[in-house]
Amino acid sequence: MKYVIVLCDGMADEPIEALEGKTPLEAAYTPSLDMLAPVSELGMVRTVPEEMSPGSDTANLSVIGYDPRKYYTGRSPLEALSIGVDMTPQDVSFRCNIVTLTEEEEDYEDKIIVDHSSDEISTEDASVLLEALKEGLKKDGYEFYCGTSYRHLLIWKNGKTVELTAPHDILTKRIGEYLPQDPILREMMKKSYEILSKHPLNLERKKKGLNPANSVWFWGAGTRPALPSFETKHDKKGVMISAVDLLKGIAVGAGMHNIIVEGANGGLCTNYAGKAKAAVHALLRENADFAYVHIEAPDEMGHQGNLKNKIKSIENIDQYIIGPIVDSMYQAGEDFRLLVLPDHPTPVRVRTHTADPVPYLLYDSRQDVDGKKTYSESTAYSTGNMTEEGYKLISHLFEEE
Repeated sequence: MKYVIVLCDGMADEPIEALEGKTPLEAAYTPSLDMLAPVSELGMVRTVPEEMSPGSDTANLSVIGYDPRKYYTGRSPLEALSIGVDMTPQDVSFRCNIVTLTEEEEDYEDKIIVDHSSDEISTEDASVLLEALKEGLKKDGYEFYCGTSYRHLLIWKNGKTVELTAPHDILTKRIGEYLPQDPILREMMKKSYEILSKHPLNLERKKKGLNPANSVWFWGAGTRPALPSFETKHDKKGVMISAVDLLKGIAVGAGMHNIIVEGANGGLCTNYAGKAKAAVHALLRENADFAYVHIEAPDEMGHQGNLKNKIKSIENIDQYIIGPIVDSMYQAGEDFRLLVLPDHPTPVRVRTHTADPVPYLLYDSRQDVDGKKTYSESTAYSTGNMTEEGYKLISHLFEEE
């Protein structure tokens, strides 16, 4: 028996008037999911404990089987694991987004976050800007590390954990009241704007019609995590397929193998087909028992408030990931169980995460289940199946009766 989770980051949404009351998932053309839904179990799962903030960190920990109330120590430490940063127990890490702020002649505190991802800046461009920041913000006890796209890292040696706000939670808002109270972190952010706003690379980006990546934004502080081995916990050899450091970091912490797919970038135009091929190869040729295939695109489109492209990202997942995985497993004659779900909603209306339960689809190649006609938020809710403790859902996936 082989097991697959296809994690469609931020896919869940709300009914939208422009879609005649449908959600993006309901509006999308998804023949593969439509084929599976009538013979699958549908239900809802609460991936984020009610007392915790909704994020891909806590939610994906839940989906992969780790109770975030027990194992969560912050978002950026998980990303540090992926990047290969050797944190001591006294170190504190921070996510360091490269964001776009307004460029009017106002005080830094009066600026507004226009784009939390700087038009999904490439890792190549971001690495150039990180080098300028390393030089311009050089300070003993603080180290910058380059991650992927707009997602980077700051390590504060022997630091302290401070409460900070995610930039995608305050899009279009004045930043002053959300800046760090710590004077060094605050000054670094202000100085970063002075360095990046006049950087030649950003001047070129503006000529091309791209948002300038003109400031850093610190958030997601935390200390080194300690996750028990996934293989020991579940008696399954697992692989992670993701473009983002957060998921790769969870895999490192859990002792899972990270598979790097060329062209996978965490954006709308990621290498969907390559992710599906990597999962199938790992399951059929590399003796893996379990593959976790994470796709960031629906979440990014939700943050951008881009309804058309959120629908497109869901259609891409259905066409290039879910369909090919199912077809390949059948052609190989391999029994498998497939779980499809978002980690959390990212509604295009609010452009950030919410903590609402999300719909799941659980398919078993050996069984026929009297399921609903389609897979959506409303049909999953109507079943009455509800998993309140999200971290327990993976155990249901691994059931074989």
